[in-house]
Amino acid sequence: MALNRYPYQAGHLLILPRGHIGRIQDLPEACRKEMDGWMVKAMNALEDGMGSQGINIGLNQGKAAGAGIAEHLHWHLVPRWEGDHNFMPVLGETFVLPEDPMHTFDCLIQWFLPEEEDS
Repeated sequence: MALNRYPYQAGHLLILPRGHIGRIQDLPEACRKEMDGWMVKAMNALEDGMGSQGINIGLNQGKAAGAGIAEHLHWHLVPRWEGDHNFMPVLGETFVLPEDPMHTFDCLIQWFLPEEEDS
């Protein structure tokens, strides 16, 4: 789990397996289940921690599909809100971040910390 270095939106998260795997078909079953668990945690964090009203989830598999590193599979989770359309990347070739990434980190980190066990 990581914040995207070049986010489309505040809270843009990446979920990636620990190994260098380029195709979702090549993920071991246990790894796929682990990725599903991280996906649920991330979605809860974005909805409950940031108040997102929707989430775009994407996966670029292979260089032709836009993967920056073909051997490194990862999912993008982008929180969305009603009316959040941003024309700056299209018209101005510029990305606008409505929030400092460290503030985003502070809002979301609690959702990914290990749960405390009852004593």
